[in-house]
Amino acid sequence: MLFSRRENAIRRILIVEDEPLVAFDNEHFLGREGYRVVATVDSVAAALEAIAAEPIDLVLADVSLSDGGDGVEVAREARSRGISVLFVTGHCPVEARPLALGCLAKPYAQRDLLLAIHVAEALVHGRKPRRVPRGLSLFDGPDNIPGDPGNDPAGGPPIEQA
Repeated sequence: MLFSRRENAIRRILIVEDEPLVAFDNEHFLGREGYRVVATVDSVAAALEAIAAEPIDLVLADVSLSDGGDGVEVAREARSRGISVLFVTGHCPVEARPLALGCLAKPYAQRDLLLAIHVAEALVHGRKPRRVPRGLSLFDGPDNIPGDPGNDPAGGPPIEQA
């Protein structure tokens, strides 16, 4: 086949979100978009358990969680296992930049969440994303792409904001 579709590197997603309506909406929306949501959890303990039990391609992590825990701890564990992380939160943790591809600021539209996942997909494949949704801050540097330490998404032409 001359033109084949690239297989998606992101198929299985863990949602770590303590706001029940946001978690519910994201789970159903992403399922309709063809992603497999392996779990939707609201605490650090449940997230760490899911990371240990399931193959996961991307963690969508809020920072403040229901058990008083911190999504940065979840990101640290995911990163240690080679799993990509995208923070989805109202307060992006500057100190956690090395642990994630970026941060999508709340509130966000579902189309922006989907576009942010597409951006993560491009970065995982070593491509520069063409469009970045408003509210998505990318954390540049080669250390932010698990499994490919030599892959630097920074540089090149400007990225179009959606």
